[in-house]
Amino acid sequence: MNWNNIIQTTVFLSLTGPGIVGNILVFVRHVYTYALGTEKKPVDLILIHLTFSNMIIICSTVIRDVATVFYFRNFLGDIGCKAVVYLARMARGLSICTTCLLSVVQAVTISPRTTIWRNLKPQTSWQVLTYVFLFWIFNVLTSINLLYYITGGSGMNRSATAGYIGHCYMLPSRHIVKWLFLSLMSVRDLIFQSLMGWSSGYISFHLYKHHKRVFYLHSYRFVNSFSPEIRAAQSVLVLMICFLFFYWTDFIFSFYTGSMVSHDSIILNIKTCLVLGYAVLSPFVLMRRDAPVAKSLSSH
Repeated sequence: MNWNNIIQTTVFLSLTGPGIVGNILVFVRHVYTYALGTEKKPVDLILIHLTFSNMIIICSTVIRDVATVFYFRNFLGDIGCKAVVYLARMARGLSICTTCLLSVVQAVTISPRTTIWRNLKPQTSWQVLTYVFLFWIFNVLTSINLLYYITGGSGMNRSATAGYIGHCYMLPSRHIVKWLFLSLMSVRDLIFQSLMGWSSGYISFHLYKHHKRVFYLHSYRFVNSFSPEIRAAQSVLVLMICFLFFYWTDFIFSFYTGSMVSHDSIILNIKTCLVLGYAVLSPFVLMRRDAPVAKSLSSH
């Protein structure tokens, strides 16, 4: 290994190590709360599914990049390449859908009880499981073309491929197939990010009104006694900002790398970090959200 490989390995481990640990901690905490808690909160299932999707993204990306960094060209093979690239793409779609569901549920939660939007809030866990089931079906079908067009590319001529991800290659596909799946992903991202934008704007507006009310009352005690719904709304808003930042930055880099004739390893490494960014950072935002609740419970 040269110094470039050592730096790449250090960066990947510094991201993936804390990311895996953080997602496992949030996953276990909400599984424990949901399984043993007296009140079965639907939001616990949403957070469980979000952290599970994040772990799939991190693990599949790490496995793929191990072959790239250490030059294990036969480490994955055709089946391994299909599996890790397919899981990474599918889990990324699941993360988009689940994050959107979390933001919409949070926006509905803090809305006034008299509004019609309160009726959209999942009242039972079965309603959340229905959404999750539909997310899985849609994202499995949206990414299914990768199972055919991704190959390990052992002994292949790179010029004969449409693109490559690490040591996994993507075969050229017919235009109708290519544009069909690109259209499906674009429609998915457009719909769910529009819902994210609406819910984020609504949460921001509600938090602004809340802070205006706090300053009007001039009550120190009131300032330091934010409700769990307000703290949760603040955390979800931070999650939305992080998601949109990493998504659109990754989109710009993907567009740039897709138009390049030669693939710059530095650009590709930055793109990998952007793919991992939200999955790694989101559990720590969720931990910050849960900390005041845990602290208040331990003080009683």
